Amino acid sequence: MTADETIQYIEEADSWDQRVARLRQVPQRHGTGEHAAIYAEVARRIYIGHLAPDFAYYPSGEFYELAHFEASYAAAYEGTAGFTNVSPANLAATIQVAPASLLTFRVITGLLKNEFAASTKLVAEPLGLAAVSPGKVDSMERSGTAVTDAQAKVLGETLHRILTGTLFGEPPGEFRSKQQKPDTADGWDTVRSFAEEGVPYATFLHQRHYGGAFRQVLDAMSEARGNLIEDAVEALFQEHGIQYIRTGSHNQGEIAERFEVTVTPAPDFVVFDEADHLRAMLECKGANDGGTARDKALRFRTLHDESVRLGGVPLLAVLSGLGWLRVNDTLGPVVRDCDGRVFTLSNLPEMMSVSPFTLLAS
Repeated sequence: MTADETIQYIEEADSWDQRVARLRQVPQRHGTGEHAAIYAEVARRIYIGHLAPDFAYYPSGEFYELAHFEASYAAAYEGTAGFTNVSPANLAATIQVAPASLLTFRVITGLLKNEFAASTKLVAEPLGLAAVSPGKVDSMERSGTAVTDAQAKVLGETLHRILTGTLFGEPPGEFRSKQQKPDTADGWDTVRSFAEEGVPYATFLHQRHYGGAFRQVLDAMSEARGNLIEDAVEALFQEHGIQYIRTGSHNQGEIAERFEVTVTPAPDFVVFDEADHLRAMLECKGANDGGTARDKALRFRTLHDESVRLGGVPLLAVLSGLGWLRVNDTLGPVVRDCDGRVFTLSNLPEMMSVSPFTLLAS
């Protein structure tokens, strides 16, 4: 049987289990020199079509919606009389009355929460006061948690010194200060000007060009993005009565003792039956660039070796992102290591039609 005939033979399988069985025949039918090309072509023909362009979406969250920011901005604008009364004392007073206004003031500086919190330390220590922690900054911006007089003073002084250019020294070499952006180039003067006259659309788009329209929210909510695939798998398992452990919330030692899974870290999910016997291992991986997908594909080789050590426990993959479009060194090897049990969010329900789930689902 030629490589093309084998690929067609796999492609024409009537069921997932039949496809798995036919994929497992590749090593017996062909020399090792043909394996990579066969798995890559199978990945291209059968699996690529299910990969969804998740780069088109971003996680939602009330904190990042316009309404939340508008409320913060209104408080900051009103408290400073349109950014005209920006003395340290008045900034402190505004923040004390409306703690959530800090979100607007911090975004004006262009600093991230951790960066801004670190900046308060530079101000607080000479004053004999305590810095404001990143957690406190976050709770103020999200929930408007109250601040003490001392905290308000440190925040007001920090904002004033950043915007007047007195907190940080001259940037070294080819670097530029983060205050050299259109709305703060001349400190509070340009802040007032932009607040009164609006931001030219070209300037607005330029700032997207600098940082990406969704860069900060994607970074801040990376955990939510990472959980997207696992949450979908968990929902499917719950819907069909599959017994599982989502291993991220369990101790590695417990997984090893209970199921003899010794690979570290443990796969994202272990599936078991009523007798507490391990029936499957499942790993979720998202990647939107080929290099990242290539690195993550190596994880499945390790898990495959573990599945063999455990007597052939089925290994499944749930993938997301266009990084897996690179079939030769990303998707193809995963198809090989999982014997074809590779799914995406778009065809995830089909997982219930492959062993062992056909026997485990209620």
